[in-house]
Parts: sequence; C-alpha cells; structure tokens
Amino acid sequence: MGAEVSKQLERRKALSTERKVLRDLNGSCGNQFPGCDYKTPDRKTWMAVLGPENLRVNQVVWPGTHDSATDRIGVPFVTRPFAQCQSLSIYRQLVRGVRVLDVRVQENRRVCHGILATYKFDVVVQDVKRFLSETESEVIILEVRTEFGQRDPPDFDKYLVEQLGDHLIHQDDRVFERTLAELLPRRVICVWKPRNSAHPRGGDPIWSAGYLKDNWIDTDLPSTKFDSNLKHLAEQPPASARKYFYRVENTVTAKADNPVLCVRPVTGRIHGYARLFISQCIANGCMDRLQVLSTDFIDEDFVDACVGLTQARIQGRA
Repeated sequence: MGAEVSKQLERRKALSTERKVLRDLNGSCGNQFPGCDYKTPDRKTWMAVLGPENLRVNQVVWPGTHDSATDRIGVPFVTRPFAQCQSLSIYRQLVRGVRVLDVRVQENRRVCHGILATYKFDVVVQDVKRFLSETESEVIILEVRTEFGQRDPPDFDKYLVEQLGDHLIHQDDRVFERTLAELLPRRVICVWKPRNSAHPRGGDPIWSAGYLKDNWIDTDLPSTKFDSNLKHLAEQPPASARKYFYRVENTVTAKADNPVLCVRPVTGRIHGYARLFISQCIANGCMDRLQVLSTDFIDEDFVDACVGLTQARIQGRA
C-alpha cells in the first residue's frame, strides 16, 4: 500500500513539473508563426476559400481528430467519459474544418475505442457523404483501422469501395505533388489498416497503411508527449519530399495506474498547446515537415491554426 501511495505521489509531482514546463515555454517563446492571425471566413469550405488550384496536397497542414467517431460511445456519464475523444459527430467535425478522420472498427463493422463500441460504420459513411454533397472542393483523408485486439470485418475493403465509390482518390504516389483541383471531382483518400487481411496495392481505390504514419507514445505526461512529437517530426523528410502523410497527435492518454482515467481532463493537459507546438516546429527547424496535426475534442482555434499555416505556405511565408 505504501509503495503504491509513493508511486502516485511521484506521478503527481512529474505531472506538475511537466505542466510547468509547457506553461513556461509558452510564456517565454509564445505561439507566433506565419499565418497565426488568420481566421478563415468559412471553416466548412476552407479549402475552397484558399483556392484548390493553388494548393498542393503536400502543402496542406491537415487538421485531424483522434478517435474521431466516439461522440456517442459507451453509456453517458458511466463509461463514455473513459472512451469519448470527440463530442461532435463526424459531420459536425467536417463542418468545423476537420479534414483527417481516424476511425477504429471491430469485426461486426461497429466503430469502437478499445473494448467499447458505438454505432455502425455506416453512420460515418452517411456523415461523410452528407458533407461531400454540401461542398465542392474539400478533400478528406479517412483512415479506418481494425482496433487492437479485434478481428478485421470481412471484405471491408470491398465495402469501402462500394460505399464511397466515385469519391475515392486512387492510391498513387503522384497525388502528393498535385493540387487539390487536379484531384477533383474525387475527394476522399481512404487509408485502410487491417490487422490480418490483405493490404491495398498501388492503383487500388483504397490506400495501404504505410501512407499514413505516426509515432505514437502512450503517455499521460504532456511535456513528454510534446517533446516526443517534436523529436519524431524532426526525423521525417520534408513534406514536399515524401510519399506518405505523417501525423502528429496533440494528445495524451489516460493510464490505468493513474486515478484520473477520464479522457477530457487528461488530454486537456496538452490540448491548449497546439499553437505552441507549431511555433516550436519553427524554432527546431522542422516546420517544413509538419503535415497532419490531430487532437481530441476539436475546436475552431485548432482548425484556424492549421488553415493559417497552410495559407502562409501558399503565399511562400512558411
């Protein structure tokens, strides 16, 4: 008992120290970067506002969500706080400006987060199609993976093609150098990450797992995650020189050996430092590597930061 109490005291001390590290860094370095003052007039159509004919795929700073389809997961006030990473539906996230979705599935095609399941993947498809029908130039990256410990849904690749059909941008390395306008009218890059099934191949309507990479570390300590994100990003080639998307997730995750297990208060430890992270990319010489930036509980300021930096890239200021 005494050892456990001592361990928790050490964890609380480490957390307090790491919070102070980020607060002090934010206070001393600030969160200024090219495009930081930009406010998009319409987040629903921000790609159209910037001009798809001017915007290459590898120039975009893609705002994304982590565990995107968890708005209705679990039982409200009982299990939901332990697994909910987004409070908005997929459709509302897209309207807010999100352009990268991270969706986990289990064998019966239900969306899940760990052991908790929610609605059928059909709901995700319906929301994506609704958004596409209401816009003309917005391009989406839809990542779908079989959750850890789960089995692949049978023939899920065929299902994705049947459901998304003509919206799908086919797997092709040349896509990264093209403008968004050159991809139209196709508007969905769908990355399928099965655990045991065959992976998509070049030219297929669906993209294989290696086209969306990240370096996830499972920690609830904000400065540890922040520093790890910078370190791994700096190890990547510039976005203009690689043929895959690289994602940085501005999140931390609850740990089973810590009393605080609800997602929102834990991820809140790093949530407000997205702009600081972008500014530190400049300070660390890796601004040209930043491409996909994801978060829990997406907000408008996060989207504006990504869109502002994207606009600065178009203008040659970043």
